[in-house]
Amino acid sequence: MKTRAHNTYFIFLTLLVLIGQKANAQDTYQRNTSADVQGYVFGLTLNDESNSIKGEAEITVAFKNEVNPFALDLIAKSGNYGMQVTNVFEGDKLAKYSFEQNKIKITPTSSEEKTRIYKVVYEGIPERGLVIDTTKFGQRSFFGDNWPNLARHWLPSVDHPSDKATIEFRITAPDHYDVVATGDKIEESNLGNDLKLTTFKEPAPVAMKVVTIGVTKFASTLLDEVYDIPVSAWVYPENRLDGFSDYGVATKVLKYFIDNIGPYSYAKLANMQAKTQWGGLENAGTISYFENSVTGKNEVEGLIAHEIAHQWFGNSASENDWNHVWLSEGFATYFTILYQESVYGNDKRKEELELDRKQIIDYYLQNPSPIVDPSITDPLKVLSINTYQKGGWTLNMLRHKIGDDTFWKGIQAYYKAYRNSNAMSADFQKIMEEASGEDLEAFFQQWLFTKGHPELKWNWSYDKKKLQINIEQLQKHHVFNFPIEIGVIKDGEIVIYKMDMATARKNITIKLDYEPDNVILDPESWLLFEEKSN
Repeated sequence: MKTRAHNTYFIFLTLLVLIGQKANAQDTYQRNTSADVQGYVFGLTLNDESNSIKGEAEITVAFKNEVNPFALDLIAKSGNYGMQVTNVFEGDKLAKYSFEQNKIKITPTSSEEKTRIYKVVYEGIPERGLVIDTTKFGQRSFFGDNWPNLARHWLPSVDHPSDKATIEFRITAPDHYDVVATGDKIEESNLGNDLKLTTFKEPAPVAMKVVTIGVTKFASTLLDEVYDIPVSAWVYPENRLDGFSDYGVATKVLKYFIDNIGPYSYAKLANMQAKTQWGGLENAGTISYFENSVTGKNEVEGLIAHEIAHQWFGNSASENDWNHVWLSEGFATYFTILYQESVYGNDKRKEELELDRKQIIDYYLQNPSPIVDPSITDPLKVLSINTYQKGGWTLNMLRHKIGDDTFWKGIQAYYKAYRNSNAMSADFQKIMEEASGEDLEAFFQQWLFTKGHPELKWNWSYDKKKLQINIEQLQKHHVFNFPIEIGVIKDGEIVIYKMDMATARKNITIKLDYEPDNVILDPESWLLFEEKSN
């Protein structure tokens, strides 16, 4: 969700003062014990007379062990909003179910059949999740905006990233609308009575947080094909030329990530101007960008790179618990920087990281908490500077610790292992340890599960061909262990020396035949730390 447009992050933060420690993450979602959804077919009927929708959801469920009762999420009608369930079927017979506390609880019939199809028939007005509104140009529109767990407002489903399934949308709407959705378009049929049926199907399993539809009047174009993946732009007709131009960079970004990470998982890559609460929302294969992202000035390259990076991290290789969302947001943050570095050079990497460093330091003053914070139980509250920028910085430090070649080897292995699946931080750590041959427990412990960062007071002096450097860690709660580079500058040239800091204080002497013009810490922006004045 986080986007970098005009060098600004659009983040919706809930400010908490929390102190966490390494423990089992407190993702409180009640998971089904045996039922695993394999596929959804959502038949939706939209209209211009009201905001009420009608739905028929066909849900294929595989029972992994015993055939036990299971639950689907759906927000029940309360006042004007929410859904009423008309019927639930198992196969062609009425199913035994209850609909209470926004859960459809289904009791399967007695049978040894391990794979079954259920149908939920429902209707109502969604309060969230499906945004029914007018565009900035006054055109009626319908946009899916599910992150983190808003699909349940309009789609009966297991609304948690741990349960992925194939998706098919069958959308019946007035025929004056253009329709785009998750997946590849497999049907567009005129039904008569001014109605049109449009069907999209995504064969790769995806989480409900990143499925979407877009229904309004669009201008659309095929930007290009990248390794047979169609890349398109869907923008408001009034923004046609500017939008096609602004979103055109998506082809370059997609190629970079395929070349460097691994295969792309989805049927297409559509880039859609939309009504969304976020700056950008990384819906699988059909990304939403905020309405004013289109300017014709090509200012949204970072935004587009961030959301496309999510197609690998967050969408395909997804966090298994919400508390590990840095595996999505921290990765998208840093891989945006990696893309920018590939285009604009190392100075761009440093520039972006320095902006993030300042935000991390400022955030910590009000929110002294770790990246993986098991005390958070609300998915919306896992979004923070920690999970975005500090998560990105952690990857930057890991890259420097194990080296570029090993870093990319590990990233590719991680994606290959968890493509179209789910992972936890420990899974990523294990893969990176295998790639590097190093024990990374201490690294991950201090950067993911420990609050704060090194706060360094230091000074240097030169005398008798010796450079003396004294460094002290000032933070009280934890002594960090890290390598640090020291840049010695003379006549505009810089020589870099390296040292390890494993104690609260350290003094180092460097033999030097000349007196430096200046000495700086971490000249290449490889260490997350706060420099304190003497």
